[in-house]
Amino acid sequence: MQSKVQQPTPPSPGGADVIDVEHAEAALVEHYPRLVRLAYLVLPPGLGRNRRVLTAHSMTQRALPRGRTAPAPPAVPAQRGSGHRTGDPGYAYVRLRVLRSALEAGLPLRRAAWPKRAQLPPLLPQVRGLKLFPKSGGADELALDQRLSALSGPARAAYVLRGLERLDDTAVRTTLTAAGCTPEETAAALSAADGVEAQYALLESPEFDPCSLHARPTDLMRRRQHVKAVVAAVAATLVCGALLGLPGGGWGRDGAAAPPYAQNPAGQAALDPGRLTKVAVGAWQNSARTDFSVWPARGSLTGDKDLLRRALAVWARPGGSVQVSATPGTQAGAPPGPAQLLYAGLVDRARIVLLYDGLRIVRYAEPESGTSGAALDFARVDGATGPQSGAVVLNRADGNVRYLTAPWVTRSAVRDLLRPDAVPQALARTKDGVTAPFPSPALAASCTSWNALALTDATGTRLATDLGELVPAHLTSGRPDAPRESAPGDWRTTACSLAAARSHGVSSVNAWAYASQQLPEANGVAQWVCTRAETWRGGGPRTLALFGAPGAATAVVAAKSEGSPACGARDPLVLAGVRWKSRAGTWYLVAAGSKKVDSVVAAGATGAGNLLAVQAPRGAKLTLTGRTADGTRVTTLR
Repeated sequence: MQSKVQQPTPPSPGGADVIDVEHAEAALVEHYPRLVRLAYLVLPPGLGRNRRVLTAHSMTQRALPRGRTAPAPPAVPAQRGSGHRTGDPGYAYVRLRVLRSALEAGLPLRRAAWPKRAQLPPLLPQVRGLKLFPKSGGADELALDQRLSALSGPARAAYVLRGLERLDDTAVRTTLTAAGCTPEETAAALSAADGVEAQYALLESPEFDPCSLHARPTDLMRRRQHVKAVVAAVAATLVCGALLGLPGGGWGRDGAAAPPYAQNPAGQAALDPGRLTKVAVGAWQNSARTDFSVWPARGSLTGDKDLLRRALAVWARPGGSVQVSATPGTQAGAPPGPAQLLYAGLVDRARIVLLYDGLRIVRYAEPESGTSGAALDFARVDGATGPQSGAVVLNRADGNVRYLTAPWVTRSAVRDLLRPDAVPQALARTKDGVTAPFPSPALAASCTSWNALALTDATGTRLATDLGELVPAHLTSGRPDAPRESAPGDWRTTACSLAAARSHGVSSVNAWAYASQQLPEANGVAQWVCTRAETWRGGGPRTLALFGAPGAATAVVAAKSEGSPACGARDPLVLAGVRWKSRAGTWYLVAAGSKKVDSVVAAGATGAGNLLAVQAPRGAKLTLTGRTADGTRVTTLR
């Protein structure tokens, strides 16, 4: 078969070069794996690995011109070592389209503007019932991934264009500008990329290859529940569909709620605002309990029955226009009976209602004028007491968060965990316990600071932090079987690791400094810390082993796990290792286990007690194991 020769496209009448769709398609097909890798590396890490994989493929597949031709991108000279890829205008065009989409995906959503296509979940490709993620790399890849996660989108793009595309700074600046970055953003991106070690070979590793994937099932129990719910909903629609069109009930009083479909007495009682439990203001002072059940009803709108009726109706049957969210493991069904009112008031030009049914906190929000755009949020809080019931998120807006604090809180402040020596910032509160807004780490694009809420009551001060849910996560420190209240200094180098627990249904996070290690060649003392995020649902804890090199501002992730009992109250054992380079340039495998680990073995060497440091080539494959005094085998966290 003779190959088809692509004729050069003539210049347009205005003199500008153009790219035809056949040329762009040929470049996309030829370099598809590299373009998908580029998109995956530049996309915001907060999307999660599964969505990053699908989004990277979707963006690359949408990179072709919409018409038959498109204007050529600014010329970027071919770089040494990149072959003729960069000099190909078809490849340069699709690469620029992919890069622009990946940068747009990291932009914050704005209420006053329609979201860009790249900011929305991909329509295609879709994989039902499976989670897809690249193959895991080594400690070096994990460390690089964490450092790239701390950069802005343009800075990640600058680093990837340098390392993956072999572009010099002039070409990187031209490409970023063509992708929509301002000159100031481009300069800042190049400067930030300079701060990351040039480990460009790691960008080619399987850790960052969204074309070579592992597949795992999604939550099987939740999938089964969803199938049952869909079947029940279809049956209810068939049986009650005729009733939905009957007069009466209607949409008027219930705002954004769907039409009623049940008239049983218990269901109606749960929707009656007159049946809401309203705890008296001082009831908590005479109660042995310190949980949400003794919170008084507060706010200027607790007597607004129309608002409360709409909140209860939307809770029972949210309409199609209602934005509903729930933390993992939280049921989003109707209230089982009359709920307890915690708050009803006007906050940041929105009417907010907080309700509690003994198991869940429910937040209803609607605009100050009208009910269009109502939102309903669910968070599981069963068993919450003391520190875990000290505050609830009232609202997030413009990167800030505002809380409603417990009635027993006497003082509130903001602490930056990355700067524990700084004076805490006093946080003003209204008479109802509503705090002033302050920057939320759950909404931050980078980890230049990490704010925690410090709440003081008669028993002391406790720290909590916003992880994107209604109830802030309680921060503790020390051995997992005997944790204590965290001091700000306990999180100086590990606070950025809390980003791994965002929107995961986390109730508390414990930081345990389980080992200190004298590094070889008199390179100082390293700290090993294990952080474990416990969830309200009991399962799926997220555990990280962190290595803090001497003088490093932030610890790096040495190992991570989801669902492992390690580093927890039931199994306070942990072992992790990391490749480390001395100041003289020698590579070592350094490892540390918790104190009950009696020996550590790797590369034929046995460490003294729970520590090990052995010279090891950077690319060598090593197995790290440990044993306790009674012979129990301990494997690395995974």
